[in-house]
Amino acid sequence: MCLASGPLGGGLGLRTWVINATVDSAYARTDPDIHLLHIAHDLDLSPPGIGMLTAVDVRETVTAEDGGVHVVATVGLGHPTWAAAPDGDLRGGGRAGTINISAWLPVPLSPAALVNSVSTITEAKVQALWAYGREATGTATDALCVACVGDGRSEPYGGPRSTWGARLARAVHAAVGKGTAAWLHRDETGVASPPPRSFLARTSVRGAGLASPPPRSFLARTSVRGSRLVAPESDSLGTTPGSP
Repeated sequence: MCLASGPLGGGLGLRTWVINATVDSAYARTDPDIHLLHIAHDLDLSPPGIGMLTAVDVRETVTAEDGGVHVVATVGLGHPTWAAAPDGDLRGGGRAGTINISAWLPVPLSPAALVNSVSTITEAKVQALWAYGREATGTATDALCVACVGDGRSEPYGGPRSTWGARLARAVHAAVGKGTAAWLHRDETGVASPPPRSFLARTSVRGAGLASPPPRSFLARTSVRGSRLVAPESDSLGTTPGSP
């Protein structure tokens, strides 16, 4: 089961993959869902899936894990913003960017817990930004996806003090923190910082396959086209072999 806010496959439901694709900072297409479907087709992916776009190079993906919860993020802070701001507010004038977050939990979550987990992800993201001195709640184009397995008794809570919500919050905080530190390093030096040790990279011309469940999950293959999250031991995110 997935809950997502991306332009392709957003909402609540079963999904089989997640794409996080790099586009030019001047991207102006008004049909990002169609564009993402074309990218998915090029990667031999069939719907249903989730698609997100970013001006950040997806080869700069950062990952984190906490207690079985895995998080993948791309962090761009060219236009940080406050959630509550005057109409038309747009700070920053440098490199464009977006904070896209994909999270996977190895337990079923109830629909209410999935919604709760979205607020947990957002709170942890903001906490990480503040920890690195960024006075913002994110960017105006941030997107996220949270996925969980489908079999078993559903966890009723996803808040930051619940068992799985706490792990999710720490993983998001760590991933966004790594991404923010790398972004600030590039802003100061003009040179990309080396990937953290937790980012295990295999290059590919087709896309990035972020596989779950752990421990080999979120092992990233990066490309200029995008990244995808697949569950090789299930037929969709949220179902396992033999489930209805």
